[in-house]
Amino acid sequence: MGIKQMPEDDRPREKLMERGPSALSDAEILALFFGTGRTGVSAIDLGRELIGRFGSLRQLSRATLPELLEVSGIGPAKAAQLAATFEFGRRLAQEPYNERSITAPEDVFALIGAEMQRLSQESVRVILLNHRKRLIQTEEVFRGTGNESFANPSEILRRAIVHSAHALVVVHNHPSGDPSPSLADHEVTRRIKSASQAVGIEFTDHIIIGCRSSEAGAPYFSFREAGLL
Repeated sequence: MGIKQMPEDDRPREKLMERGPSALSDAEILALFFGTGRTGVSAIDLGRELIGRFGSLRQLSRATLPELLEVSGIGPAKAAQLAATFEFGRRLAQEPYNERSITAPEDVFALIGAEMQRLSQESVRVILLNHRKRLIQTEEVFRGTGNESFANPSEILRRAIVHSAHALVVVHNHPSGDPSPSLADHEVTRRIKSASQAVGIEFTDHIIIGCRSSEAGAPYFSFREAGLL
């Protein structure tokens, strides 16, 4: 029996075996992940629905658990598995930085810049580094819509202490595309610097990710590079 003559849910697996995983569409990859679809609907249809709802695998990878649970046929267990799968991919992409130092804004931008540029909401990340300035972990500490809700410095420091970090970099995005710092960005940088000094953790930089800049066209703003840290 040829692939086209098979039941639709069986085709992705057979296509993968015959042509390799790169031959699969995004919906087919999701169909293989889900296996058996919800009652009355095939796994391939569920995969198509997810791509249609979120627009792409990249956008789906950023979906929160509550957003995934809004999709009929996805329960807590499957939502958690899908979130864990995407987190696995993110950590795999970051793995090379476990073996090289992160010492400049360019390194930070290479690590998470492209991902943060695509976000429609403000996200605050903390990059935790060991004594050799190599990556321990990157964690999101806040996601929202305004500077007034910027993550509390104590929460940022708590993450660093939990992971025994020697140094940290704070990164957040400006969905407007302009990385120029606001008054609130200056104030929170001052507070994080003070809190870091109090606990003996090096505050390496605060970087704002945008899509443009009035300074040499750089897509980010570095407080340290600007002499403000």
